[in-house]
Amino acid sequence: MSTITPTAPPRFHPLRDSATMLRRNLEHMLAYPSMTVMLVGMPVVFLLLFVYVFGGTMGAGLGGPTGGRGEYVDFIAPAILLMTITAAVQGTAISVAMDMTEGIIARFRTMHIARVSVLTGHVLGSLIQTMISLALVLGVAVLVGFRPTASPLEWLATAGFLMVVTFALVWLAVALGQASKTVESASNVGMPLLLLPFLGFAPVESMPAGLRWFAEYQPFTPIIETLRGLLMDEPLENNLWIALAWCAVTALGGYLWSKKLFNRDPSR
Repeated sequence: MSTITPTAPPRFHPLRDSATMLRRNLEHMLAYPSMTVMLVGMPVVFLLLFVYVFGGTMGAGLGGPTGGRGEYVDFIAPAILLMTITAAVQGTAISVAMDMTEGIIARFRTMHIARVSVLTGHVLGSLIQTMISLALVLGVAVLVGFRPTASPLEWLATAGFLMVVTFALVWLAVALGQASKTVESASNVGMPLLLLPFLGFAPVESMPAGLRWFAEYQPFTPIIETLRGLLMDEPLENNLWIALAWCAVTALGGYLWSKKLFNRDPSR
């Protein structure tokens, strides 16, 4: 009498599937370069506007050794870099929302692939796109007078810190994109992330009491101050550890929220 040997369930390959999803997102980025141009364009426009229109007056109020436009571009550049990240992650939320509304995510759920790979592909693709955008914006900042005094080690630390911040905010954006019912709502839900870096365009001490209190305790201020300290070789104080703590909370919260939304019943 013959016996039926049970067939082992097919194995998942998270690394291979994640690489496939990453390639898909990179191909999408290359097919639609206008998205990258738009993400770079907005922080560049604000950089040029504030440096050349307001830079002379704002820089004179900083009390530096030279004052003026040159002083202000050194002050504002870290906030512009953070704005570049927030603009890029808004593009991530839109991309995820497009996949959700077009049924791509629903199809991926039915395929024999590691579920984590779908989200990982978006995160890694956005991380690469954001790093490219940051390099372009930093280049423009140097052209308009940004003169960082960071050592090679501090430049390396800056790159690593920017990657950590991007990683955290991308996971949040992935969750926001899944939670959005439409692409239009996904483009609006991340608007606060675009506005908060503006608080780094002026010294916190110069703000009214209520706004100063908010600026001091909102999560982007220690991030901006850490970037400013690394790039301009200034003391970091506790800003680095506070910024890393905010990034850890944001990344973990975004990941858990994204995972819950991705695994939910599609009919709900």
